[in-house]
Amino acid sequence: MAIRNCFDSRSFIFTSPRGPIHLPVDIDMVSFLLVNTSARGYHQRLAVVDALSGQSFTYLELHHHIRSVARAISALGIRQHDVVLILSPNSIFFPVLFFAVISLGAVVTTVNPLYTRGEIGKQAKNSNTKLILTVPELAEKVMNLGLPVILIDGVESVSNPDTSCRNPTRMLSEVIAAGSQHRVPSVKINQTDTAALLYSSGTTGVSKGVVLTHMNFIAACLQINYDSDVHQETDLTFLCIIPMFHVFGLSIIVYGQMQRGNTIITMPKFDFVLMLQSIQKYRITNLPLVPPIMLALAKQEVVKKYDLSSVIEMVSGAAPVGKETLEEIYQRLKVPDLRQGYGMTETTGIISVAILKVQKQNYATVGPLICGMEAVIVDPSSGKRQPPNQQGEIWVRGPNVMKGYLNNPEATASTIDGDGWLHTGDLGYIDDEGNVYIMDRLKELIKFKGLQVPPAELEALLVTHSEIVDAAVVPLPDEDAGEVPLAYVVRAQGSSLNEQDVIQFVAAQVAPYKKVRAVKFIDAIPKSTAGKILRRELTQHLVSKL
Repeated sequence: MAIRNCFDSRSFIFTSPRGPIHLPVDIDMVSFLLVNTSARGYHQRLAVVDALSGQSFTYLELHHHIRSVARAISALGIRQHDVVLILSPNSIFFPVLFFAVISLGAVVTTVNPLYTRGEIGKQAKNSNTKLILTVPELAEKVMNLGLPVILIDGVESVSNPDTSCRNPTRMLSEVIAAGSQHRVPSVKINQTDTAALLYSSGTTGVSKGVVLTHMNFIAACLQINYDSDVHQETDLTFLCIIPMFHVFGLSIIVYGQMQRGNTIITMPKFDFVLMLQSIQKYRITNLPLVPPIMLALAKQEVVKKYDLSSVIEMVSGAAPVGKETLEEIYQRLKVPDLRQGYGMTETTGIISVAILKVQKQNYATVGPLICGMEAVIVDPSSGKRQPPNQQGEIWVRGPNVMKGYLNNPEATASTIDGDGWLHTGDLGYIDDEGNVYIMDRLKELIKFKGLQVPPAELEALLVTHSEIVDAAVVPLPDEDAGEVPLAYVVRAQGSSLNEQDVIQFVAAQVAPYKKVRAVKFIDAIPKSTAGKILRRELTQHLVSKL
């Protein structure tokens, strides 16, 4: 793979060494899925299986349930462009709900089940949610938001529904039965229409709604599956332990693999031993993971008790994983294709991934750009584009790049420039063979086990404490989680506030993964003349003390 195939010395633009991407026209993402799985005769193939209960849907059943749920929520008044919020752990019903909403031309916004009531309410308000779909055990978190709620109890109609019920909370099976004769209004869905609003902190700041279109999902699906298509890999079985509310689980696994007719084995919550049992029981072929699980596979002795020989590909995403860990996994499991990928919510989950079936594995790289994607490496100081092997900020452009941030033109303009380049906030370089290397982050996000923790959100919360004058949050390296939030806190004069007081104050108000794990007290937070927190100074101070 020569550099002449993926670097233009005149424009300094890197392209993919893979072949071109061929995007379909005039078809929405759900139709693209249904047409493909029907045309290939996948009706009796298993689409999704619950690893814990064994409950499953074939592709024929999946198609039927998508249409049934679409009729039901349409009968409730959901129309094109309306937003429906899904609050649920992984389940066989999650894809049904996701595709049913989008098939109407409506929009899905997903929420982490660990979010507090306040966090969910903030997202519902920002996205202008019209309906909430959730499971009974999470219902308490959404009951006081003033929105109708449907509880997910399955997708089979009940025989005698109580259609007189006017309670804002209803069971999904009841709603399906009540809407069974409803005719769904015909709508024209364009590829530029919004399909999903996935909340991300982007390169800086508080959480923002990432507007992902039908074309974004279609493009990402074709891009992530390019290598498998080249090698004619079909009838694969993926284990989905990545949360389906996350772009990795939703775009790369749920949509990306169901569109190709592959089988997804899902788990409602992560359990390492159940994961190993499921790999052995269902003969999992493809294992998308995050770094903490990769580390466990490399280190834990229980792995040796299970037959994992069916796995032909293991790919890590959401955060970097050390090449040493990957080398340990290969020595232990001999997985033929062990690789890393790189993506963002703003790129529908994918930017680059190592190429399948290469003779020499390079575990230090996140691979070459996916097909259809361009990149430039830009020196943050001078703004000049860099040649191969020179470090700078990674900017990318392609059909999988978001439309923008919801109702936030300033944030959109600061992330996507006039030429369509998305400024990732990541520092790295591209080598002579087109491989992308991630070295550091300009952006301020903390990645806790692959989940985003925005420092600005925690800082805003900390300063509401009566004894905290100022605060800054930075990443603290952690072997298990990758990074954990560490708070630098300026106490009020005379305050006796201690570390546990601060940790408990934050923990009571945020999802568990966002909790502050360590606290350092400081006289003043370093800031620029414009008032911006100089986190890099704090991070350097922290590193010098480790």
